[in-house]
Amino acid sequence: MQCKNCNSSLLDESDYCYSCGGKVIRNRLTLKNLFEHFSETFLNYDNKFLQTFITLFKNPENVIGSYINGTRKKYVNVLSYFALALTITGLEWFILRKYFPDAIDLSNLDLGNNKNISNTVFQTIQENMSIIMMLFVPVYALISRLVFFNRKEFNYTEHLVIFMYILAQLSIFGAILNIIGAVIGTSLGQLAYLNLPIQILYSAYCLKRLYKLSLQGIILRTLLFIGIFIISYIVVIFAIVGIMFLIEGPDFFKKIMETQQATG
Repeated sequence: MQCKNCNSSLLDESDYCYSCGGKVIRNRLTLKNLFEHFSETFLNYDNKFLQTFITLFKNPENVIGSYINGTRKKYVNVLSYFALALTITGLEWFILRKYFPDAIDLSNLDLGNNKNISNTVFQTIQENMSIIMMLFVPVYALISRLVFFNRKEFNYTEHLVIFMYILAQLSIFGAILNIIGAVIGTSLGQLAYLNLPIQILYSAYCLKRLYKLSLQGIILRTLLFIGIFIISYIVVIFAIVGIMFLIEGPDFFKKIMETQQATG
C-alpha cells in the first residue's frame, strides 16, 4: 500500500504515513465521513483551530512565541490561520449582504452631511477587507518595530508573524461579533465603536505578554504606536492629495467641492 499524499510505501495495517504523517483514508467519501472530518477539524475542542483561537485570548505568547521559537505542531501555523481568517471574513460579508443587508446600511446613522459617501466608503472597505488586512500587516509590523526600537527580542520578520496572528484573531472574532450583532439588529457602523477599542486593547495585550511589559510600559508604547500611526496616516493622505493634484491639477479640488455640495 502507498501513501496517497507522498507515495511512500506503507504496511497494510498502517493508519498514518511514516514519512509525511498523513492519515490513511480507506473509505470512500460520503456525507457522513465528510461531516465527521469537518467536526474533527473545526468543532472538536482538542483540534488545533479551537486550541489556537482560545489560547490566543488566554495566553497569546504561547501561540505566537512558540511559532517564532520553532514549536509549530500544537497550534495552527500563522499562514494557515491568516488564510482561514481571510476566508471567514469573506464568508461573513456574504452572509451579511445576503441575509442582513440592513446591518451594512449606514444611512440611518448620524454621519454628518456626507452619509452617502460615508456609506459607500464603509461598504468598499468591508468588501476589500481581505486586501486591507494584508496591507496592514507590514505597516503595523513596521510601526511596532519602531515602537520597540530599544528591545531586541523580535526582529521585523517576527513582528510580521505577531501581527498576522493578531489581525487574524481580531478578524475571526470580529466576524462572529458582527454576525451576532446583525442577528439582534445592530449595524456594523454601531459595532465599529466597540470593535476599535477591542482591537487596540487586544493588540496591546498581546505585545504586553510577548515583551513581558508592565501596565505602565504597555500604555506608553501603545500611545506611541497610535501617535506614529496617526502621523503616518496624515502623511499618506497628504501624499495622495499631492499626487492627485499633480495629475489632475486644480480641477481635483473643484471635483471634491462639487461632490460635497451635491451630497450636502
